[in-house]
Amino acid sequence: MKFQGFSKGSEFGLNSLCFIFNFAGAKLQMICANQLLDNMGNALERGRFLGLDVGDKYVGLAVSDPDNKIASPLSVLFRKKTNMHLMALDFQRLISELSLSGFIVGYPFDGQRRNADAVQVKIFIDDLCKTGKLEGVKYTFWDECFTSKNVELLIKPLKLPPILSKTIIDKFAAVGILQGYLDHFNRRPELEER
Repeated sequence: MKFQGFSKGSEFGLNSLCFIFNFAGAKLQMICANQLLDNMGNALERGRFLGLDVGDKYVGLAVSDPDNKIASPLSVLFRKKTNMHLMALDFQRLISELSLSGFIVGYPFDGQRRNADAVQVKIFIDDLCKTGKLEGVKYTFWDECFTSKNVELLIKPLKLPPILSKTIIDKFAAVGILQGYLDHFNRRPELEER
């Protein structure tokens, strides 16, 4: 299994060491997040990114535009331990249909490395690896702190039905995660030279 992962880099004082995780017997190389974009090479060769907001029941998805400037909501996948192979097939289809280059996975960088949300994200990645269907897919973790809460506060006055509210929150939390990544790396001066 070669599902490659990258973590948020030391520019934020978090995860300043790059290290190797071993998920499901598969080595995942954890390196700084900026290398995901750097590995894409020329801007004309780059694909789009898929943002993921991983929850206990749902995974919210957002996709970048072809220029990797703007994130838009895409969909929500239902998450169960028994449907990981189906989710992996959905991801394969999205990679092909949307010309995706990598995943930006929301991760709670709040200093508590063992909180329930962080464990949940790691279990999700582990379960995807176990499917064997996403070999070679690159991903990075990006800070998701308060993305869901911000969206929840924005839509609360709309008084939507709970299920509709939850799917909107998950999709737009994924947008917040992906847009944060895109904004950060589109400000880098070395990108303008490409």
